[in-house]
Amino acid sequence: MEILHSQILGQGEPLLILHGFLGMSDNWKTLGNRFASNYEVHLIDQRNHGRSFHDDEFDYEVLADDLFRYIKHHKLKDIVLLGHSMGGKTAMFFAVSYPQIVHKLMVADIGPRYYSAHHQDILDGLNAIDFSVQTSRGAVNDELEKYIPEFGVRQFLLKNVYRKTKEQLAFRFNLKALTDSYDEVGVQLPSLSSYTGDTLFLRGANSGYITNEDFSLIEGHFPNYQVVTVKNAGHWLHAENPNDFYDYVVSFLTV
Repeated sequence: MEILHSQILGQGEPLLILHGFLGMSDNWKTLGNRFASNYEVHLIDQRNHGRSFHDDEFDYEVLADDLFRYIKHHKLKDIVLLGHSMGGKTAMFFAVSYPQIVHKLMVADIGPRYYSAHHQDILDGLNAIDFSVQTSRGAVNDELEKYIPEFGVRQFLLKNVYRKTKEQLAFRFNLKALTDSYDEVGVQLPSLSSYTGDTLFLRGANSGYITNEDFSLIEGHFPNYQVVTVKNAGHWLHAENPNDFYDYVVSFLTV
């Protein structure tokens, strides 16, 4: 099996960072460079994302197994694991499956519960792109705007557009596999699974992904947990308020 692509920055205790759905490791480059002053930071592209391999199979079990192979390949031990959204769910699945490898766990704006499908407009917009018709980034943006009015969301998605050949653009992510397996993204953590290490949940003050009602379920899976709320931030809390996000993470890791 292939090994996940990553960017490795700095030296020290290994800190592995997992991006969210339709994201990539580049989304974390700025914060990754800040963390790299004290840690060996691994910015990882999950399968079907970024520069990692494409595969029809896509669920949290295989995402966790990909990460396990990556850790073995790089001979890492006692890792610190941070994941955002889908990457946070991958991190939870990994921690309950391989608790002996994870020194500390951090989950950004996602809980262990089931989440119903809510990216359908985005997937419809992406699947409407025909790169034989939309031959420039501007044309791709114009087509996406019919489905996705939010400028920031379109900018995030356009980071995945690259020049496959001199004449043709393409998406870095495996759109077909992600569309076909989309129901897998919202699944909940298996009941009775647990990780007893120190766990930090970070939630955006303006996001509804982690509510106070989720705390009892979180505690059932992660008994040594704490929750912090990042002010002036929604679901993209690490991008919307990177300074507070960074401070919360460093404070948790240095206790």
